[in-house]
Amino acid sequence: MYQHPFILTPGTWLGQGKIQLNMVSEELAFFTRWTIGTPDSDGRIECFQEIQVKGLSDVMHNQFTIFGINQGEFQIDLENQALGKITGKGIINEKLIAWEFRVEEIGFEGFEFYEKQEDQTYTMRAEYATSDQFRTVIQGSVWKQHQPAKEELA
Repeated sequence: MYQHPFILTPGTWLGQGKIQLNMVSEELAFFTRWTIGTPDSDGRIECFQEIQVKGLSDVMHNQFTIFGINQGEFQIDLENQALGKITGKGIINEKLIAWEFRVEEIGFEGFEFYEKQEDQTYTMRAEYATSDQFRTVIQGSVWKQHQPAKEELA
């Protein structure tokens, strides 16, 4: 199994970057938080993602479930309010975690990839498109949230 702190290790990850929507000329800043759960007895990993786009009041929520990791490939479920629940395919190697979704019935497709850096952070890029010609391009980075040291009791 590949050693990736992101997605495969329980913890909290923070991120930020830019989102470009094809209907809007300007890039929008975004912030994200991933909460990665402990694998269950079947090896399924639950991941919760929150996304806050600067200037928008709503926080978007995505729930991912990663499962069936085998020989550099895995399955991934994505569930959110807009899409319901969809399943995609992923790949993993020593430098990269990536997945894609193609759901012709609802005209939705997209991919995300996370490339591990020397400092254990990840650069990320994602693109999603819908049948009504909406396209979203996301670029940024994610890093492990460091927990503050617990103060000793006096």
